[in-house]
Amino acid sequence: MGDNQKLHRGLEQRHITLMSLGAAIGVGLFLGSATAINLAGPAILISYIVGGIAILIIMRSLGEMAVHNPVAGSFSRYAKDYLGPLAGYITGWNYWFLWVVTCMAEITAVGVYMQMWYPDTPSWIWALAALVIMTMVNLITVKAYGEFEFWFALIKIIAILAMIFVGLGVIIFGIGNGGVAVGISNLWSHGGFAPNGVTGILMSLQMVMFAYLGVEMIGVTAGEAKNPKTVIPRAIDTVFWRILLFYVGALFVIMSIYPWDEIGNNGSPFVLMFEQIGIGPAAGIINFVVLTAALSSCNSGIFSTGRMLFNLAEQKQASASFKKISRTGVPSKAIVFSATLLLVGVVLNYLVPEKVFIWVTSISTFGAVWTWGIILLSQLKFRKTLSKGEVSRLTYKALFYPFGSYIVLAFLVLVLGLMAYFPETRIALIVGPIWIIGLVFMYFKNGFDKR
Repeated sequence: MGDNQKLHRGLEQRHITLMSLGAAIGVGLFLGSATAINLAGPAILISYIVGGIAILIIMRSLGEMAVHNPVAGSFSRYAKDYLGPLAGYITGWNYWFLWVVTCMAEITAVGVYMQMWYPDTPSWIWALAALVIMTMVNLITVKAYGEFEFWFALIKIIAILAMIFVGLGVIIFGIGNGGVAVGISNLWSHGGFAPNGVTGILMSLQMVMFAYLGVEMIGVTAGEAKNPKTVIPRAIDTVFWRILLFYVGALFVIMSIYPWDEIGNNGSPFVLMFEQIGIGPAAGIINFVVLTAALSSCNSGIFSTGRMLFNLAEQKQASASFKKISRTGVPSKAIVFSATLLLVGVVLNYLVPEKVFIWVTSISTFGAVWTWGIILLSQLKFRKTLSKGEVSRLTYKALFYPFGSYIVLAFLVLVLGLMAYFPETRIALIVGPIWIIGLVFMYFKNGFDKR
């Protein structure tokens, strides 16, 4: 092993596109959507579209910098370069923490899902097995990681597309409903399209933005993409439309067939959809899909945490040992350290009650909002460092610069305000700032400001 090697550029466009889709399409859609629907009713579609537009503007801002300067660590490095070393330090460690927290939830979810088939085996054993397997995959080569993620994400996407097509068959042709077309009147015939008004839409925003967490991973892959100047723009532009299709399309179909106020009371809406047309083992099929969703997110999380630690070490903001790269071209020590901390998650999630899962999602959302805000601020500063000639030569530009960035920054502040307002998510506005204050303290205590 040595620290003079570089990360291998083994990720192709299909890997990167599916990775960002895989990270974003997971718990938020399979588990979180029922909660969000109960808050906003059919108007949840508006929340997903508004959130999707905000994410597109954030991703285009990230893409502008990533195409101009493709590096591992991405937004942490850009924060350091354009906002200062402290901003880079906080952003890197914050994103690492965000994925460690999210992964803790995902490996626990694996244990819960496996109990459907093996009820007598303790769930922590499956959580541990998932952690060990995903760590091994990440340690082989980045291409192996990319292949696993490609197939995991593909399973989820095929399941969602199948559900959308089956649903359209029920809506238009009455398949599974005696040939009587269901139509889409359920979208407005149970208290109206927005039964809980604007308040309901606002209340759902935190869960909606949690669902989009992970798309910024495209930036993290920049240091290992084979041809970043071509691959990253294409991945960003296609991911936005695909996520809108999967989220808005899937929820449109579900809420057209089932009254919104019944969703979540009778199990997973995905299971209901397949049972509607007579697929008996629907519960088993969907359980397999959500299992791969959890494994996929855990896989992505270990990838992200390893790259962030590697990047922080390169910038002398973490132990130099995390710069070590294995013969297969991956930051092995950074990956193993992150995975070891996830063992704490296996123990914690085994001991603590279910309510902690809501806390985990809100803490993750706080971390994501910080990251997204830093991306926008870094791009605003980055653009100011360029001359008019350099701006005209940018091959991939941020959307609606600079007004789009200011509007989305205001939107992110609104999301944080809403999280502070509602008791269930208020914990994130306590844990998040304490963590960031702790990072500032460690930054100065360890003398990173003098390096």
